[in-house]
Parts: sequence; C-alpha cells; structure tokens
Amino acid sequence: MSDARRDWAHKHSTAIIRENQAVFVEDLCVRGLARTRLAKSVHDAGWGMFTRMLEEKAARYGRTFVKVDRFYPSSQICSRCGVRGGPKPLSIREWTCTACDAVHDRDVNAAKNIHAAGRAEWLNACGGAVSLPS
Repeated sequence: MSDARRDWAHKHSTAIIRENQAVFVEDLCVRGLARTRLAKSVHDAGWGMFTRMLEEKAARYGRTFVKVDRFYPSSQICSRCGVRGGPKPLSIREWTCTACDAVHDRDVNAAKNIHAAGRAEWLNACGGAVSLPS
C-alpha cells in the first residue's frame, strides 16, 4: 500500500508542478489531524509526503510553491466580498454569505481564498503590491 501511495504522489505531484507556474497549499497540521477521528484518512492520503514532494519538485523545476498559514480562516471568509462569517462545523458543506448573499461550497470557497492568500504572500515575497480581496 505504501508503494502505491508513494507512486501516486510522485506521478500527481510531477503533473501538478509541470502544468502550473505556482502552487498554493494550506499548511495543515498533519500531526494534529492524526490525533482526531480523521487520522486514518489523513495518513492514507499521505498529505505530508505529497506536499513535501510538491515543494521539492517546485524548487527543481523553478516553480513557485507557497504554504498558506494553517491558521488562515480560508473556509470562513467569503471569497466574493471578503467578509468573515466565523467558524462553521465540518458538517456545513454549503453556506450563504450574510453580506453579499453569495452561496459557497465550503471547499471551493476555501480553495479560492487559499489561492488569493498564497498569491498575496508570493507577491509580497517578490516585493510586489499586496491587497487581499476586500
């Protein structure tokens, strides 16, 4: 099983890095998640190994790799208007922003926010002007 997981991670991390100039991921606390009821899923997914491979291959291919801080509230912020709606239990998969009435899928919204935060961090590191969505 571990060989299959490693092979999958190598193939997919290589494809992602070759197809993209920049990759932004959330820096999950894998150790912390391993102590919850999600432990088996987290270890089966090999998230730590996969992100390490992405980071190493990004450096090798001259791509940008940015880890967004694990405490960034990516699933709480409306990706359209930027209003922070507060914590939501994992059972809430879809929510409506109280400010702009946008309906969000939790994971898609978080991905948009991680992209924006990663891009802002990347531009900041390069000395560019930074402004997160307001």
